[in-house]
Amino acid sequence: MLDTLLGPGTVEWLGVSYKTILSTDDSGGSMSITDSVSPPRSGPPRHIHHEADETFVVLTGDCEFWLDGQSFVRGPGETAFVPRGKEHTFQVVSDVPCRHLVILTPGGFEGFFQEMAKGNYRIPEDLPAIEDCGRRYHMTLTGPPLGVAGEGRP
Repeated sequence: MLDTLLGPGTVEWLGVSYKTILSTDDSGGSMSITDSVSPPRSGPPRHIHHEADETFVVLTGDCEFWLDGQSFVRGPGETAFVPRGKEHTFQVVSDVPCRHLVILTPGGFEGFFQEMAKGNYRIPEDLPAIEDCGRRYHMTLTGPPLGVAGEGRP
């Protein structure tokens, strides 16, 4: 099913599909680009990329981004830039999936998605393993996703 949307080489983790369309190796280490489709109401826990800037290019759907205490929404044709070292997260707020490109500079983070899909890790059950993997990719989890019941907004 994933191959129909993003084509061969697509992996899925927690209902989100990921396909690396420019690998770190292909860019000589400068960047990676991942094509991702997230279902409505989905989004990652708050986190920090310590060594990479992250840019989102929204292709379909709408996402609420939370960046260092500020919230804003981006829709099709819009971008969000997250400087390295800044706490952030996002949640799909439209009733349709959000397809977006995730561009990390320098590259290297795309392997995290591959490892998560391969291990079929769950949140919160497998949080220690996810945090361990995140450290290998210079990422730290810092809090719950947006909209987690009982957690409120960050």
